[in-house]
Amino acid sequence: MKIGAKHIGNVWRSWPWVDLAFGLRFPANSLLGKFYRLPRHDRLLLLEATLWLAVARLTIAVVPFRYVGRLAARPTRRPEPSEQTRLEEVGRVRWAIIACARRVPWRTMCFQQGLAAQFILRRRGVPSVLYYGAALDDLQGLSAHVWVRDGDVDVIGGETASRFALLATFPPQAGSPHTF
Repeated sequence: MKIGAKHIGNVWRSWPWVDLAFGLRFPANSLLGKFYRLPRHDRLLLLEATLWLAVARLTIAVVPFRYVGRLAARPTRRPEPSEQTRLEEVGRVRWAIIACARRVPWRTMCFQQGLAAQFILRRRGVPSVLYYGAALDDLQGLSAHVWVRDGDVDVIGGETASRFALLATFPPQAGSPHTF
């Protein structure tokens, strides 16, 4: 990061700039400047989260729900990481999904976020469960919600999950309602 100068009013003020390849420069406090200052593994995780949010949105828009449920119910194929590694991965994936969902140019609701989080966690060997629930509200009528958990740890959407009646889990859990 190099310090540049910017003329504000009658005064020249120092302004931090991030110099990228090919002579591109961004203010350090801009979105691209903040992204570039992140460690490489965080930048890659944010790019992966953006990709999976796009895939989840497209999947939900195009694929029938029963097939989306089958995708969400697929088991992990990698060995499970240790408990400490799982907690770290869950925290990082949660951060990336929430950060990207706020900034992508398309609408990402709980379903897209949950599906993307589950796809990312599955790639890392973390066997998460996607919960699908519904609630009847006087103001909004019938509303649905999706949340993802890894064991007892909320990954995405768990903050409001207690208001919803559980309809299905992906993959199916013992004692849970049926799946589609």
